[in-house]
Amino acid sequence: MGWENLTSISEFYLLGIFEQPEQQEVLFGLFLSMYLVTVAGNLLIILAIIADAHLHTPMYFFLANLSLVDACFMSTTVPKMLANIWIQNQVISYAGCLSQLYFFMLFVMLEAFLLAVMAYDRYVAICHPLHYIMVMSPGLCILLVSASWIMNALHSLLHTLLMNSLSFCAEHKIPHFFCDINPLLSLSCTDPFINELTIFTIGGLAGLVCVLCLIISYTHIFSTILKIPSTQGKQKAFSTCSSHLSVVSLFFGTSFCVYFSPPSTRSAQKGTVASVMYTVVTPVMNPFIYSLRNRDIKSSLRKLIWVKKIHSPL
Repeated sequence: MGWENLTSISEFYLLGIFEQPEQQEVLFGLFLSMYLVTVAGNLLIILAIIADAHLHTPMYFFLANLSLVDACFMSTTVPKMLANIWIQNQVISYAGCLSQLYFFMLFVMLEAFLLAVMAYDRYVAICHPLHYIMVMSPGLCILLVSASWIMNALHSLLHTLLMNSLSFCAEHKIPHFFCDINPLLSLSCTDPFINELTIFTIGGLAGLVCVLCLIISYTHIFSTILKIPSTQGKQKAFSTCSSHLSVVSLFFGTSFCVYFSPPSTRSAQKGTVASVMYTVVTPVMNPFIYSLRNRDIKSSLRKLIWVKKIHSPL
């Protein structure tokens, strides 16, 4: 037979982004640098928010969670890719592949939900400033973040269990640098109709809710900003919004192209490049766009570094 049952599968082969050895060396250095910058930057942001009592506000509470998700998001895929390049071994175990799929889907959806929640937070702050403290109460903030974690944990578990129910062909080569859902579905020898239906319904609904939240929030934000009499105030507000929207557009645009494009138009190479954009580039950009350009965060980071210098041994 041309296929083997799922229970006999022990490993997959991740083909990566490029196969040429010289390109692999460049990729290793590039991705290692981006990974270290992302993890260090996001951890510094979390420490700065925890250490500075002035940053214990809803906006920075969501930002700390986004930074945690970004660090975990990138840690789900990049370290395995770097290890494969370093030891020149493309193998990933079946259990490891499904685990990577679960955590990848968890963090990618958490990223989307937190971006939507942050847009709602800015909507309340800009459009209803007098009611901001009352609306964005600590209880609501914790509820929004907790609900995002729980719903996406269950959502990821559903996709992982559905993937576990499939049988795969004898060819176990995944044309990707991590175990993503679409490349795995393309290797299935059984009909993945239920899996694809789940992606387009439950996954599509979750994505649609996030996108609608972003669109509605920013529609009201722009309407309020246009009423600001000061030209300088308008430019400053629009500059902040455009930075946020650029990351949102990059993240949602590439993810929708990867997961919701018709199967007939999918290309392994295009899908891999698009995945790099939102799995690697977006987490690298987020600390700079959301935090390092923020005066409060930069001030807290300076204080944090200065305190460490003072208490460090000579």
